[in-house]
Amino acid sequence: MVKKKVKICPLCYQGIKYVDYTDVNLLRNFISGQFSILSSKRTGLCRKHQKEITQAIKRARFLALLPFVRR
Repeated sequence: MVKKKVKICPLCYQGIKYVDYTDVNLLRNFISGQFSILSSKRTGLCRKHQKEITQAIKRARFLALLPFVRR
């Protein structure tokens, strides 16, 4: 029997309770090279933080803090 490696959410580990859309440096860690939002399987986020990151990225894009696409 092979033991599964348990992933720990990096935001839970750091103790971040709220993801702010103005924190662009944090949000850039969860965007790919083509500026698409990375999945939770790839980033290791829990369900709660994945939803918060997604909403924060969408708000930051709307306010022109992050780009929608690559030029």
